[in-house]
Amino acid sequence: MYPPVDPIIVEFGPLALRWYGVIIMAAVLLGTWIASQHVQRYGQDGNHVWDMLLWVLIPGLIGARLYYVFIQSPRGPDGFGRYLDNPLEIIQIWHGGLHIFGGFLLGGLALTLFVRRRQLPLLLYLDAVALGLPLAQAIGRLANFINQELYGPPTTLPWGLRIDPQHRIPPYNNMGIYPESVRFHPLFLYEMLWNLVGFALLFWISRRFAPRLQHGDLFLLYLVWYPLGRFFIEFLRTDSWFFPGTPFNVVHILTCIAIVAAGIALYRRHRTVSSVAAKS
Repeated sequence: MYPPVDPIIVEFGPLALRWYGVIIMAAVLLGTWIASQHVQRYGQDGNHVWDMLLWVLIPGLIGARLYYVFIQSPRGPDGFGRYLDNPLEIIQIWHGGLHIFGGFLLGGLALTLFVRRRQLPLLLYLDAVALGLPLAQAIGRLANFINQELYGPPTTLPWGLRIDPQHRIPPYNNMGIYPESVRFHPLFLYEMLWNLVGFALLFWISRRFAPRLQHGDLFLLYLVWYPLGRFFIEFLRTDSWFFPGTPFNVVHILTCIAIVAAGIALYRRHRTVSSVAAKS
């Protein structure tokens, strides 16, 4: 497994059109289209979702970048220290380094402000985002493949990923210990497959159980599904800061909180509905 194309599509002097940006934008547009189709099924104007994109996209990107730089990036001169020494690198997102959890925080805040300003049903729009997001995330992981990032430790599995020396981080840039023949876990692929399955599952549930779903259920199901896969994938991350002496990082805490909170919320809201139905 190896990136089949150059990360740069075409250059115009100091400017360059990169596959990273093209893939991310394609993922965002497809996810937004799916979300717009979902709200239309419930009598809402799908154009609200496209308007919402303008509100959410920039805060989401800012949050995703800041989270990666200040929380997720490894401590040391090749990670967090590099950003402190060269602050301009913080805005160079075309080199990679976005984290979905930061996007959730600022993007979610922007979404909430938008729907409140337009007086739209918040839970329905959260469902719409939850439906389109897994597919968008899956497509976006192809950008990690082309940039040769989001890989794990060495592996002998047949789908191991080749990483060029200039894209390796310590200690794997020591070519004496880890020669060019060494292959690495393709974490982008693991997460891409998990997200594709998640999208298929949520889409099926949204159709099969539509009469029984409450607005907000798809969002809560997403908050169970995606963090569950991310919890285990994080153990293989090579570009993260971990709590000293442990295999855990901040993401493990956040994913556990999301899974437990969303699971409890789903149980309580449907237990209440079942109790009312039984009494009637």
